[in-house]
Amino acid sequence: MALKSFVLIIAILAVVTSISHASDPSPLQDFCVAVNDSMTTVFVNGKVCKDPKVVTADDFFKSGLNVAGNTSNNVGSAVTAVNVNNLPGLNTLGISLARIDFAPYGLNPPHTHPRGTEVLTVLEGTLYVGFVLSNPGPNMKNKLFTKILHPGDVFVFPIGLIHFQFNVGKTKAVAFAGLSSQNPGVITIANAVFGSDPPINNDVLAKALQVDKKVVNYLQSQFWWDNN
Repeated sequence: MALKSFVLIIAILAVVTSISHASDPSPLQDFCVAVNDSMTTVFVNGKVCKDPKVVTADDFFKSGLNVAGNTSNNVGSAVTAVNVNNLPGLNTLGISLARIDFAPYGLNPPHTHPRGTEVLTVLEGTLYVGFVLSNPGPNMKNKLFTKILHPGDVFVFPIGLIHFQFNVGKTKAVAFAGLSSQNPGVITIANAVFGSDPPINNDVLAKALQVDKKVVNYLQSQFWWDNN
């Protein structure tokens, strides 16, 4: 009896282990449509590996993060990203980096990274930062977590959650962010909702936001600045 029980446990563990390793890896792009024509295909995640024989140190190197981004824009911030698109050596390593510059009272607007967690540290200035949790149960509001950050402080924004950073000081601010993906992606909420191409039907937005369609039309007519 003991032997039968032992064999059954081993069999269950084998099945569970096989299932746990059967899922697809997380994609690093918004979609990957299957095709049969090899002439119209791209590689998953859009990258192929360089022949190791011709790899050089420059493939793992990028300069320029000492240079401040141009914050003379509508939101008063600039994001300088370092990811697999401009640092090829990051391919398959699952990390990336960004420098974020803020003018006085500049904002990195509410946005989300669909493929990466962000850990942010402040080098200069004072930032008011926060993130909002996903939808809770019925008749409950999405909980907001916020913090005032000073130089040397660190804050984490969990993967996929809407978050923001706002310079509450009278001087410029600088922060650096590490992300847990070579290509974490970014969706700026206002830009996506009101600046999509083609526009989202104004009946949809008026109903969702519970406002008059004139308000939606006005918002869709605005220029939504991309600080990335």
